[in-house]
Amino acid sequence: MQDYEVSVAFLGTWGPFQRRVFFLLCVTCVPSGYQTLSVMFLLASPSHHCHIPTHSNLSQDWIQASIPTQFNLVCSDQWKQPLTSLVFFLGGLSGCFISGRISDRFGRKPVLFGSVAIVSVFSGAQAFAPSWPVFTALYFMIGLGQLSGYIAVFVLGSETLTGSTRVFFSNLALPFVFVFAIMLLPATAYLVREWRYLSLFMAVPGLACIPLWWLVPESSRWLVSRGRLQDAETLLRSAALENQVEAPRVIFLSSNVERTTSEKDESLSFLDLLRTANIRYITLMLWLIWFSAGINYFGLSFNISILSGNPYLNYFLMSVVELPAYAASWLAARSFPRRLSFISLALLGAIALLLIQITLHGHPAFTLSLVLLSKFGIVASTGLLYVFTGELFPTVIRNTAMSSSAMFSRVGSSVSSYLLQLVVLSEFLPWIVVGSLSLFSVLLCLFLPETLRQPLPDTIQQMGLVQRFRWPRVSTPLPKKSAKDQTSAPEIICTTHL
Repeated sequence: MQDYEVSVAFLGTWGPFQRRVFFLLCVTCVPSGYQTLSVMFLLASPSHHCHIPTHSNLSQDWIQASIPTQFNLVCSDQWKQPLTSLVFFLGGLSGCFISGRISDRFGRKPVLFGSVAIVSVFSGAQAFAPSWPVFTALYFMIGLGQLSGYIAVFVLGSETLTGSTRVFFSNLALPFVFVFAIMLLPATAYLVREWRYLSLFMAVPGLACIPLWWLVPESSRWLVSRGRLQDAETLLRSAALENQVEAPRVIFLSSNVERTTSEKDESLSFLDLLRTANIRYITLMLWLIWFSAGINYFGLSFNISILSGNPYLNYFLMSVVELPAYAASWLAARSFPRRLSFISLALLGAIALLLIQITLHGHPAFTLSLVLLSKFGIVASTGLLYVFTGELFPTVIRNTAMSSSAMFSRVGSSVSSYLLQLVVLSEFLPWIVVGSLSLFSVLLCLFLPETLRQPLPDTIQQMGLVQRFRWPRVSTPLPKKSAKDQTSAPEIICTTHL
């Protein structure tokens, strides 16, 4: 398995097989992207008054019929709105916890299409929710499938594709399709103002993806990690026929997969991410970075509601800026070290966020520009974080590691739904919190091992080592020797460095 990419090099990197997988996997991420920020439209509160003056003519803006208007989630019941968002994100957290284990044990493909089916079925059922508790319960299930599906398609693509094609898929193509799916939502919400019909529309992309089950292959790399060499070779020989290349008589030598197959039953537990000192340090640092990324992304998205201007236009601009951000992430991943790229982009987002305090009053256009710049830095660094995390962890536990990281991202997302409540203390506090967390991520990234141009690890032993600062120790001068000592023996000087 250490030479897996050498063993499958006969396929090339951009044949008909790779193009088919590339396109189909991009399509399957549309349902996840379409649901990502649905809370902003389903839970949008129109202008309202808790105490309505007599003979007043009140109008509703943004969504004419949203969840707050349907179930009266305003005034004394306004606390239910952030709670609904919290439940959605907790669903994503639970999905990541469950799907990672299932994916590493039973395969990437069942988790991918199972997540797509969950999103579609429960989104359709949500349209008929008779009450707020039922709606919230269904929303939990949608959250459970939304992020799990994206993680599964990311891992499946990064393990099936190789070389520059993998970097292009992970850093540019898949995020671009994801962003386009996000951008479809405000257009749909603008045309479909009734939340029940909007929920039905959001079920359509997932239903359209279900037939792709028969066209998307399982990860051959995962099959080998589970010791299913015959299944892996059958898949790869079929791919060779599709690419019109000749496969070697023996693709995988048993001596090359011994180490991985010996780990296949013992490296599937969530707790194995903390088993040895090295993987434990890497895991804990990445969990904190992903937690920060979740707060930053969703906290910034929720904060646009306090900006001046048209909410639809602001949301659209916040989505569009992700396209150049992912392009920058891809360019950085092609040529530059992962750590340096992440630090630079996250630092850009943090500085822009902290500068918002200066422009928040009296400079709406400049404030919006800083918000977009910070969104650019946060999204670009998060795009690199997906690739970086996938390259740090081995095949035998990669999906579990990715899912656990995304789980901590969902913890951050859950906290972000209450971030706006900090405005009560200070209107600058939400921006300061998000910017400070970006700086904290930069600090943690300094300790992670570099993965640029390194082969994907397949076993825990192949993982890179945590970087540590080493301070030189000043050697203690030896006592001065007497003339008798100097003539009796040669002088030996020892110095020690940490």
